Amino acid sequence: MKVQVLLPKIFNFTFTYNLDHKKNYKKGDVVEIPFGSKKEIGVIWNNINSFPKNIKIKNINKKIENFSINQKLIDFIEWFSMYNMAPRGLALKMCIGNGRNLFKKKDQIKKPKKIKVTKYSLNKEQEDSLKYLENVKGKFNVSVLQGTTGSGKTLVYFERIKKIIEENKQALVLLPEIFLTNQFQSRFEEFFGFPPAVWHSRITPKNKRIILKGIIQNKIKLIIGARSSLMLPFKKLGIIIVDEEHDVSYKQDEGVIYNARDMAISRASFENIPIDLVSSIPSVETYNNIKNRKYRHIKIFKRYNDYPLPNTKIINLNVNKIKDKYIADETIQEVKNFLKKEEQVLFFINRRGFAPFLICKNCGYKHLCSDCSLYLTFHKSKNKAICHHCGYEKSIKRKCKNENDCDFIMYGPGVEKIFEETKKAFPNNKISIFSSDFMKKKNETQSLFKKINDNKIDILIGTQMISKGFNFPNLNCIVVIDADFSGRGYDLRATEKNIQLYHQLSGRAGRFSSDSLIIYQTLSPENETLNNLIKNNPEQFLENELILRKNNKLPPFSRLIAVIISSNSKDLSFRGAQEIKIKLNSIKELEVMGPVDSPISRIKKNFRCRLLIRFNNSQLLQKKIANLLNNLKISSKIKLTVDVDPVNFT
Repeated sequence: MKVQVLLPKIFNFTFTYNLDHKKNYKKGDVVEIPFGSKKEIGVIWNNINSFPKNIKIKNINKKIENFSINQKLIDFIEWFSMYNMAPRGLALKMCIGNGRNLFKKKDQIKKPKKIKVTKYSLNKEQEDSLKYLENVKGKFNVSVLQGTTGSGKTLVYFERIKKIIEENKQALVLLPEIFLTNQFQSRFEEFFGFPPAVWHSRITPKNKRIILKGIIQNKIKLIIGARSSLMLPFKKLGIIIVDEEHDVSYKQDEGVIYNARDMAISRASFENIPIDLVSSIPSVETYNNIKNRKYRHIKIFKRYNDYPLPNTKIINLNVNKIKDKYIADETIQEVKNFLKKEEQVLFFINRRGFAPFLICKNCGYKHLCSDCSLYLTFHKSKNKAICHHCGYEKSIKRKCKNENDCDFIMYGPGVEKIFEETKKAFPNNKISIFSSDFMKKKNETQSLFKKINDNKIDILIGTQMISKGFNFPNLNCIVVIDADFSGRGYDLRATEKNIQLYHQLSGRAGRFSSDSLIIYQTLSPENETLNNLIKNNPEQFLENELILRKNNKLPPFSRLIAVIISSNSKDLSFRGAQEIKIKLNSIKELEVMGPVDSPISRIKKNFRCRLLIRFNNSQLLQKKIANLLNNLKISSKIKLTVDVDPVNFT
């Protein structure tokens, strides 16, 4: 008997092998096969009815016992690869890894240690939400659980998961960022009385093997993880939860490019199970699906324990003019009032480093990345200018035109600059930075959390990562250094991201206080988006955004696919793009725009230009487009990157 075997490699096609019909092989079994001079691991994908007799076929070596994937997952992988225009083999690799050392005898699933359970009780809104979500059982449906930050959405879906586990099924909770898993893990432990399995790119190979074994055998019931966890080979998956569904971090921008939220919905459909999308402000696409009644929707209005949302204050920087600093005097006075009460304060600035832009005031020299078309950010802690895209570093010291050292002016503040400024304004207070540059190790993150919760830190300087999922009981004042909603640049979702970010941020304050404040420093106090946010009226923004998108034929009212053409020659990139455009224009359903320089026109010494494909949102043309691109005869020096449903247009 002959079968097709898919390898977890870059191939989009299968390979044919003989198998011993006396042995109990089936579709989905993981097998060892000879491949060239090596032994590889693959999955039996299909049987073959006919094959040329004159071609010699190798035999399958053996079956990997107790390791197989089911038909639902096979179907999902096929869909995933087609939709995202990615090789099937790479999708399989996301599921089982590279196939080597899947199991080792010494890898044992430890019996989870029992942890003291913290008793929680749901309020009426939470109970009603839970009942609504559980109305539809045992089949595919998409529900949106919306609640203001601090409303206890997490407790609602904890209760939902608890019942799934009691039915001997598995639950997957997707989180947008790796660093969130540690804090979430402790909250899960307190509620369920046992630790969940945690899955992300930084866990050790041994832990990955143990978790895979536990998932396949249905011994691990609860997984919390980042994007890649949605591809795991669950034995009996019962529910998927996508927390912070609006978060753009669910979009994978390198390697296999996909949107984990959208693919999680697809996986739930193939598994015929419910999926809950959780958010304080839904994404525009999700809100549109709510309006069109494709998704069920329930909202929690009250914060847990009935604490009110923070008061808001706009500080007009046109009136409160500040020179050579970034914190207004009025802001400093407000902050002092909270510090006197021994309450914590957060200064929020979504820029890493000290200054994002340096220019010599004598010769005009600007620090640029040698490999990318990006300005370098000055990091004072390292005394270096760093490219935040490729990691290139250099000293800022250089000779000027008069042979003296350049005298650099530093434009725009980063967290390090605000740290210095707060130290001057509040010299007697304990101040710390909450940023990825300062929290690279697990123990550093946990140590900072402990200091915050023990009230050993008075002031935090934080970037975007602090807005997601963290609970600081004594944080009652937040200062947004730069609250201007410019929507500048190449990101059509800039305003959407900002309103979601600041709404989440405001929810970090006053979770256990009735007297909290969020301050917005701005040059545009009349901005409509900012005022909708302050009025706690995000739906008005979403309605306005839908009108804007519809008028401009943008998602969700159309579909977009970006094709990035890159090469070490700018001319070659553009010539290749023009050739591709001519071919794409043969598909009459497509509108092909470009080629144009990508907003980041050079990355890692390669020049980049972009084609943007637009078509009707009811059409699924990936197969047509993929076939055309795969059959192109273009220079081997050109690299194509295809991004289906792009979020960023870099």
